[in-house]
Amino acid sequence: MDRGGCQMSGGGGGGIDGSGGDRGGMITLEDLESFSEDRMSDSGNGSLEEEAEITEEDDDRLLHYWQDVARGHQVEVAQDMAQPIQQLTTNNEGRSNREHIPFNVLGRREKCGKLLYEKRHYEKGQWACITLREDTYEQSICYGFMRIMKYICQQNSLGDYLGMTLPIVTVVRTNENHSVISHEVTVAYYLPIEHQAQPPQPSDGEIFIDVWPPMIVYTRAFTGPTNEVTIVNQIDALAEMLDTPDACVNDSFIVAGYTNPAHSNRQNEIWFLERH
Repeated sequence: MDRGGCQMSGGGGGGIDGSGGDRGGMITLEDLESFSEDRMSDSGNGSLEEEAEITEEDDDRLLHYWQDVARGHQVEVAQDMAQPIQQLTTNNEGRSNREHIPFNVLGRREKCGKLLYEKRHYEKGQWACITLREDTYEQSICYGFMRIMKYICQQNSLGDYLGMTLPIVTVVRTNENHSVISHEVTVAYYLPIEHQAQPPQPSDGEIFIDVWPPMIVYTRAFTGPTNEVTIVNQIDALAEMLDTPDACVNDSFIVAGYTNPAHSNRQNEIWFLERH
């Protein structure tokens, strides 16, 4: 199996914080932004013009940064990830060009002015997906996302950068009482609107384009790292808030990862899927 690197967001967020401490997860897009912002500070005024001049030394620094973080999680970042990492970083430093998956809000539940959860409707859409089962949950997410990342960054039939959409989602599977999370995960990337009608085909034979039917989901936001412990806790928390948790799928959930401009705390959601 081709092992391509580490994870961005959506199921195993984390990495190493600014103090060198373990945040209990993987590299995310926010880590790349943090690295870029550090590089901007080092270079001077941090203008977009400066940032456009990505050198080979910058490529190496980015790759080594990912490798250093990943090593602590028993994940190997291959040399051929240098170009996709640089490409994703360069194309996303503006942050305004990320497309969010469209949805309609069907309802909200609040308590004391605080949003507890939201009920949403997502239309049918085309997703690029890969399902892996590695030795650990974190490895499954890491290697899964990196292969999706290569697809986004040129390993597709167009040979071009496809554009980032948010959230990147991870489908996680649990036992009946939600106490154990399977090491088999599906990492999924929603195709940008311009590619929905004719999705570029992946070069990687294990990545498949899947049509997800319309779905109603109950979502609860949370911040911080996403790992096996936090996911179980978030599943339990949302289940307690729902009036009819039995109306939702009981053994498969979605962890959605968003970009946090502050990059000090992850912005995530746990999704319950309503049964058809």
